[in-house]
Amino acid sequence: MRAFLWSLGGLGFIFFMTCAGSAMVYVLRKNRWTGMRTMFLGFASGVMIAASVWSLLIPAMEQSVELGLSEWVPAAAGFVMGALFLFALDKLTPHIHPSTGLREGLKSGARRTMLLISAVTLHNIPEGMAVGLAFALAAQHPGNGAMLSSAVALAIGIGIQNFPEGAAISIPLLNEGKSARRAFLVGGASGVVEPIFGLLTVLLASHIIGLMPWLLAFAAGAMIYVVVEELIPEAHMDENTHAGTFGALAGFLIMMVLDVALG
Repeated sequence: MRAFLWSLGGLGFIFFMTCAGSAMVYVLRKNRWTGMRTMFLGFASGVMIAASVWSLLIPAMEQSVELGLSEWVPAAAGFVMGALFLFALDKLTPHIHPSTGLREGLKSGARRTMLLISAVTLHNIPEGMAVGLAFALAAQHPGNGAMLSSAVALAIGIGIQNFPEGAAISIPLLNEGKSARRAFLVGGASGVVEPIFGLLTVLLASHIIGLMPWLLAFAAGAMIYVVVEELIPEAHMDENTHAGTFGALAGFLIMMVLDVALG
């Protein structure tokens, strides 16, 4: 129950940040988003890379040692399985990339709005899993304040990068002629998958403690797949590639500092 409640709090925060980003439709207007998007994509990639290392892979190795397992086997195997899982979803789930208009996944007659939501939903899955697992791990070690602080740091980092993700869905919809209210609701809805997958993963980990190292590494592999497949390429598509590069550096630095300082 402690793991569930702590995870619910962390997942609720990152979902709130997605909604807050979506609310930017009431602040920003059409031509102001394009230049910011590149920087935010880079920032998100930096956060996810740092979180994958400090908040997921290193704890996975430490948990493996606690459980008497090989230090690197669960981390390596879970990492590969997470990447393959996202690869399969990428190939099977119909979605469209906002920046390029490229359609991927199985053929579908779904409306463009739904395909845009699917694109963001794909990389929200590992983010929700990561935050949920971090709080579940902290709840399993109630005497270790560093683990709870690390989970809080991860939630803050993912929440920060969820803000522009929400805007990345809602503002383009506003530019296409959708009302601000509809654009906000669609942007917020794109983050619903985070608490759903996060809590499902927590429930699984709570019943089978030995799966924790594998699940932590699984979330890391899924996140790195998203970064390499989508975020970094899209952050370097327009003329101002340096914005994406420095955004990634800033995101990595902030997430690293948060995790080390708090954890």
